[in-house]
Amino acid sequence: MNYYQTSAFTPAVKHLLIINGLTFLALNTPALQNLLFFNFALFPIESGMFRPWQLITYMFLHGGMFHIFFNMFALWIFGTAIESVWGTKTFALYYFAAGVGAAIIHMITTGSPVIGASGGVFAILLAFGLMFPNRRIYMLLIPVGIPAKYFVIIYGVFELMMGISNLQTGIAHFAHLGGMIVGFVLIRIWKLPTDLE
Repeated sequence: MNYYQTSAFTPAVKHLLIINGLTFLALNTPALQNLLFFNFALFPIESGMFRPWQLITYMFLHGGMFHIFFNMFALWIFGTAIESVWGTKTFALYYFAAGVGAAIIHMITTGSPVIGASGGVFAILLAFGLMFPNRRIYMLLIPVGIPAKYFVIIYGVFELMMGISNLQTGIAHFAHLGGMIVGFVLIRIWKLPTDLE
């Protein structure tokens, strides 16, 4: 298999983008906002509002245009390369397992509701850094590309520091970091291919 040629939209990534987009539109419909949020966002167990399905459904809800755009953009850019190598079934299992793991870590460390696909997306980012460590990632306002392996390390350290210091309220840093940790564990347990460059 040529690891450097991928489809524009692989099956799992395409369906995730569609479902997240439709859910975002529904969440921004006034008549559905409360119904969706209070039933499908992830709530702490002690709140009395936790339901088991929230461990997955929280991943499809997003709080604003920037929130969903950056999550879905990262899912598309990094996810298509990974799904092309691992296959759709393995990719989907990895994504959702990491998302559930991120949810559990968030619930243990933080007592607030959370929404968003970031836990799964950060696991995808970690996998990309392990699979294509030397592929350069370009960021806005930074003219020089950063090798994926360093980008992942920097991002992980940043999330840990922000989570511990709690400087940015309203951002689930431990869910992000949890996604990376669970993703790393899954890659090792499942013996998924890495370092393809």
